Amino acid sequence: MPAEPQLAVVYSRARVGVEAPLVTVEVHLSGGLPGLSIVGLPEAAVKEAKDRVRSALLNAHYTFPQARITFNLAPADLPKEGGRFDLSMAVGMLVASGQVPAAALPNLELLGELALGGAVRPVRGVLPAALAARAAGRALVVPVHNAAEAALVRGLTVLPVRHLSELCQHLEGSGTLLPYQGGPPSQPSPLLEDLAEVRGQHHARRALEVAAAGGHSALFIGPPGTGKTMLASRLPGILPALTEEETLAVAVVASISDAGFQLERWGHRPFRSPHHTASAVALVGGGSNPRPGEISLSHHGVLFLDELPEFDRRVLEVLRQPLERGAHGAKRSATSPA
Repeated sequence: MPAEPQLAVVYSRARVGVEAPLVTVEVHLSGGLPGLSIVGLPEAAVKEAKDRVRSALLNAHYTFPQARITFNLAPADLPKEGGRFDLSMAVGMLVASGQVPAAALPNLELLGELALGGAVRPVRGVLPAALAARAAGRALVVPVHNAAEAALVRGLTVLPVRHLSELCQHLEGSGTLLPYQGGPPSQPSPLLEDLAEVRGQHHARRALEVAAAGGHSALFIGPPGTGKTMLASRLPGILPALTEEETLAVAVVASISDAGFQLERWGHRPFRSPHHTASAVALVGGGSNPRPGEISLSHHGVLFLDELPEFDRRVLEVLRQPLERGAHGAKRSATSPA
């Protein structure tokens, strides 16, 4: 390692709701007793990255610098969570210690969690980061399992990586990461539930058609077993096709959810059916690290409230404002027993 203090800068993306703000990962190596510190409002999983990075570097046959190492995740007032910064921290350490050249880094943004062996594991919320990287004019390096999701953003160069050594060889010029050859599907996959399968129920079917055509809410009343849920689940199939902008908006919300984005749902309007024991926070979302609720997850789709009278009154009250102002394209459907 050179005697003079070394500084490396690597770009990554945080996850804050549906936004992906830029995070500049600065790595500084200086003299003194060997040690490692991470600053910039990291949470527990980010602090634990030092152990993952150390093992990954050694197993990828690189040297872990024996120096005073400081990681700064800027901006300092933005909370950082998860293992999405592991890859950028490891590369930054290698660049700062002179083991890997930094020439290509200004044009790249890195996302990925590191396994102890150096493999790059997938992360959540890649789609918002892909949109932000395209706007910034940089290529995006992602785990290979996230490449198909990132490639849904047209005009973005996506570089999938399986192992830390692959990225290092790309930066050194001894290997090349090939851009992911893919993109959004030309046609959405067929729906499993089709209103054409329903026989009879002429009045209920007509109500669904009117609600779909005019963007109205619908309330079905009837005893159990009369087909209310079966009919409501087929409402997305008769709604107008999503535009590309709407499809991306739906996919972005799904990408940051706990379930993650499923490629087979591309181009489909979401259908959400929360249980009647769901809380108000489960419907509207929120939290210190914002997470989408059922209202957001049904964006441009259908929010189906089965057995409406069973929901807590305070939970239903949180729907008042979205119903009055409109839910940005989401249709509402509810059922109630007779």
